[in-house]
Amino acid sequence: MAVKKSVQRLAISYYKTKFRILAAVSNKKAAEKAFALFCTPQSRKNKKPAKIFDSGEKLQFLLEGIMVRGWRFNAQGKRKVLILHGWESSVTNFDKYITHFVKKGYEVLAFDAPAHGSSGGKMITAPFYKEMIKKIHIKFGPVESFMAHSFGGLALSLALEEIKHSEDYRIVLIAPATETTTALATFFNFLAIEESLRVAIEKVIIDKGGKKASWYSIKRAMKNIKAKVLWIHDEDDIVTPLSDALKLKNENYSNIKFVITKGLGHSKIYRDNKIIDTVVNYL
Repeated sequence: MAVKKSVQRLAISYYKTKFRILAAVSNKKAAEKAFALFCTPQSRKNKKPAKIFDSGEKLQFLLEGIMVRGWRFNAQGKRKVLILHGWESSVTNFDKYITHFVKKGYEVLAFDAPAHGSSGGKMITAPFYKEMIKKIHIKFGPVESFMAHSFGGLALSLALEEIKHSEDYRIVLIAPATETTTALATFFNFLAIEESLRVAIEKVIIDKGGKKASWYSIKRAMKNIKAKVLWIHDEDDIVTPLSDALKLKNENYSNIKFVITKGLGHSKIYRDNKIIDTVVNYL
């Protein structure tokens, strides 16, 4: 553990120095490199999948030249559920959900996002993850039930703005990444990125997607989502802070039910047996 922390400190120091030197030469170049780092997972979950995955049908498709891989369980089930994982995670972490959904008679779709798990690629953005969800909905759907953790929740909200859906659709968001600006601020502070470079990174985001970072927001997207939503968040989440979720909660959407937990943080929350039962029963 001490070795791992030392390596992390060295990496942080390296990137701080790199961006400072690059910015002295070209703020634009430094911003492009910094944004690329922001979009690059630093670890990939490749653990051996639980036994339930042996019974799944392996699926794959190309998304802008990147191979996306996943599984389908209980094909032709009574309703389709799509599971979406978070940053530096994999759908193999959601085996308990798959088992419960199959027992309920549902068809389950579960794919690793680009740059995650068994899928190809080295980088991922919210718009790219969104496109993956839309393609799954078209190719293997229609999907009427979704559950998403963390970064997957942001991508799902963006996708639902573009997927024709009704109030019969059901969604579970577990500790979703509510605001991209919050993730960026954490990244900036972590690497001590100066204000001029922050402004340049915002310009890179606009150049690539045509939108400001603040546009990539569940709070903004929710105005266009008709589905019934179960939103589960923990008070002690330091990755996707509850404070962002509470701003949306205060808007009192009639189609959103909030469940606020204590002591589960960002990752334990989706592994908790009570949460699993709550999610399965809701969907």
